[in-house]
Amino acid sequence: MEKLTFYAVSAPEKLDRIGSYLAERLSRDVVRHRSGYVLIAMEALDQLLMACHSQSIKPFVESFLHMVAKLLESGEPKLQVLGTNSFVKFANIEEDTPSYHRRYDFFVSRFSAMCHSCHSDPETRTEIRIAGIRGIQGVVRKTVNDELRATIWEPQHMDKIVPSLLFNMQKTEEVDSRIGPPPSPSAADKEENPAALAENCFRELLGRATFGNMNNAVRPVFAHLDHHKLWDPNEFAAHCFKIIMYSIQAQYSHHVIQEILGHLDARKKDSPRVRAGIIQVLLEAVAIAAKGSIGPTVLEVFNTLLKHLRLSVEFEANDLQGEPVGSANLNTSTKDNDEKIVQNAIIQTIGFFGSNLPDYQRSEIMMFIMGKVPVFGTSTHTLDISQLGDLGTRRIQIMLLRSLLMVTSGYKAKTIVTALPGSFLDPLLSPSLMEDYELRQLVLEVMHNLMDRHDNRAKLRGIRIIPDVADLKIKREKICRQDASFMKKNGQQLYRHIYLGCKEEDNVQKNYELLYTSLALITIELANEEVVIDLIRLAIALQDSAIINEDSLPAFHRCGIMALVAAYLNFVSQMIAVPAFCQHVSKVIEIRTMEAPYFLPEHIFRDKCMLPKSLEKHDKNLYFLTNKIAESLGGSGYSVEKLSVPYVPQVTDEDRLSRRKSIVDTVSIQVDILPSSVPSDDVVSNTEEITFEALKKAIDTSGTEEQEKEKRRLVIEKFQKAPFEEIAAQCESKANLLHDRLAQILELTIRTEKKRTREASTCGKLPRKPQTPKP
Repeated sequence: MEKLTFYAVSAPEKLDRIGSYLAERLSRDVVRHRSGYVLIAMEALDQLLMACHSQSIKPFVESFLHMVAKLLESGEPKLQVLGTNSFVKFANIEEDTPSYHRRYDFFVSRFSAMCHSCHSDPETRTEIRIAGIRGIQGVVRKTVNDELRATIWEPQHMDKIVPSLLFNMQKTEEVDSRIGPPPSPSAADKEENPAALAENCFRELLGRATFGNMNNAVRPVFAHLDHHKLWDPNEFAAHCFKIIMYSIQAQYSHHVIQEILGHLDARKKDSPRVRAGIIQVLLEAVAIAAKGSIGPTVLEVFNTLLKHLRLSVEFEANDLQGEPVGSANLNTSTKDNDEKIVQNAIIQTIGFFGSNLPDYQRSEIMMFIMGKVPVFGTSTHTLDISQLGDLGTRRIQIMLLRSLLMVTSGYKAKTIVTALPGSFLDPLLSPSLMEDYELRQLVLEVMHNLMDRHDNRAKLRGIRIIPDVADLKIKREKICRQDASFMKKNGQQLYRHIYLGCKEEDNVQKNYELLYTSLALITIELANEEVVIDLIRLAIALQDSAIINEDSLPAFHRCGIMALVAAYLNFVSQMIAVPAFCQHVSKVIEIRTMEAPYFLPEHIFRDKCMLPKSLEKHDKNLYFLTNKIAESLGGSGYSVEKLSVPYVPQVTDEDRLSRRKSIVDTVSIQVDILPSSVPSDDVVSNTEEITFEALKKAIDTSGTEEQEKEKRRLVIEKFQKAPFEEIAAQCESKANLLHDRLAQILELTIRTEKKRTREASTCGKLPRKPQTPKP
């Protein structure tokens, strides 16, 4: 062998004939099953290949590869392993110049087939599979780096290589449970373990993938998982995509996410568990990719997930409506549970992805999801709900708000205007007036996520009378100018939704707890002196509504409102630390404890609480009195004039759109008012809107001064909040009306003067020059 090697190195032009001769001998020995001579010939080929690196080696390599192919084609496992070992040695040689005509199609096919070996002997089967994996690894190393060579990234090669590796990663050797768990494998053991070797090869393959061929390497993964039904359960699928996401270059992560989304679209009619498995895999991928920027796929991810959320709700609604009663009920229940698994997986993915985005992208996603929430009577949402019906629409509303809740979790904006801009606040508050108590809970929780910028919500959890608020160690900062401006603009809107939310007939304990937390968070995060007065007015108005009970609420709900007011006034009195105010609140709570414990949260929200038969005949000492609160706050420098004006929420179009039964649609009655001073031929039509509040004010003549103040406030508020076009149109109509009136008066005056002039001339008197009246 030494003489042959010296001769080949000295005369490289002879390598071609040497290779042909050895190939001829080896072919003959393989056919005659002379394994000893085959081993000698392959050893000679290997040593010559390692020793010679001249330009003349190309023809010799062709002979070498031909011999390796002969060994791989033989049916003997030892020869197959021998050929694989020789090919791996060749693959590790760096050739000086590439060979563009050389192709490895046969080797890809043969090594892939060896990866699926089904030999009867387990040890032999493992040996052949390891040889096949090492062969694929050799092909990858030999071809992947040079783009000018015949590439293995073509789909026909990837469709063989990737499933072969996944097959071995999946088919780990089963260990008898009686023996116990296997010890941790050493580095040498990993080389003898097909699963570990296949995983290393898979990582190496993906690590070498580029922008143009990434998809060719990922798509066969989906085909393998589909074919072997590995989405349910999906542990192996999740493991594969974790390997993919960590192995590829970070800038290509969005390609994988797009492929998962595309596959989810392709399998949208599969069973719920399969879809849930794909979505959970997407969550694993997103968890890795969200740490960096994934570019334009952000909205695509959310759009696709929301589309599948709608489809899942639609499938669930169809199953509920279409399944016959009887034996199919069990299947229907199972399908519903499976669809809920899909929906929970989607919400979890949306929430995790959204919470890992930077703030500016998270704000866009919040607006995007809010734009999908359907509200009855409007067409502002962009989600197709035509096939869902009322039950499905309610379900999709809950799912979308749960998604929004996940996205807003942990969001910390410097100013409340950033967290709750007008374009987001208005559509968010619309569902808070709906008849469904769960929807109202979700809206309040979303608002808490955005308002609570100092993590105080956990300290306020549960509605109760707090003996000493200072023990909570609440964190707060001075109210900035932007937050004060936000409350001037949107405060009445927030108060209105809290007021109406307290009076809903289907409220449960959690609703009152969340409403109490809303009042407390507004006090902590957004309250200056003016806002504190407004909140106290709101609390007193809630107490009055529970006492008067115009909405015919049950006793539990009336007591719940009274308990909420007590808990909040106890909280706000200690927050602003006015001694007289604290003393009044404490005294009322003490009397309630003795005489009416059902007016306190610790009692009314307890199981089997005894409710009174009537709430009308209670002593006024059980109530928080406006005059005493005003007296105590006025003595500490607060401007308490507004406390004497009862809080009345405005009725808007939202009440009609939300299908609330507790608010009657306001119907405007247009009445023509004909002024008696104007002749019948010059009729000026004037309209006045007559509502319940207007009639009530007309009957009640007391408190005229306070009503005038409230009227002025409403006018100022309207000019602050109403759209410019509406104000301009209203001013223009009034200006036109005034202009017509002045024109009529002027014309009437001129006619009168002319008549007087004619009468004076007939009597022989000099006419007096008519004077044009000033307008």
